Amino acid sequence: MFMRKQRAIPNRRNIMRYTLFLHYQEMTTDELGEEAWEEGKAAFHAYTAALDAAGVLVSAEVLQPSTSSTTLRMENGGPRIQDGPYADTREQIGGTIVLELPDLDAALAWAEKCPAASWGTIEIRPSAVRFTDGRWINVE
Repeated sequence: MFMRKQRAIPNRRNIMRYTLFLHYQEMTTDELGEEAWEEGKAAFHAYTAALDAAGVLVSAEVLQPSTSSTTLRMENGGPRIQDGPYADTREQIGGTIVLELPDLDAALAWAEKCPAASWGTIEIRPSAVRFTDGRWINVE
């Protein structure tokens, strides 16, 4: 049976959940080069292992290329489905990391260590409401 690791934050009432949105230019392995690709994988592995060891990691995901995305919008009482990303920009959201931390300063400190900070932008956004244990919880 899978048991979730207890987080290292002493006062659970004062934790916030922060999502790091990793924005960067999408590149294939061929465009980036095999050596740079492997270096990036190793850097992300070390980073997420450090987050996990600190007990602050909730999840980390690298997304498929934006060309595989689909958007849905409700128009005239029905869904309008469109292939591709909503925004046509050079940088796309390439991944997300969700952390449980005491404050924004801690989130900024971890974001600064993220490998993606050296080639893109990291947006740090606190959760406003989250669904936990069968109910919605306001986080203020």
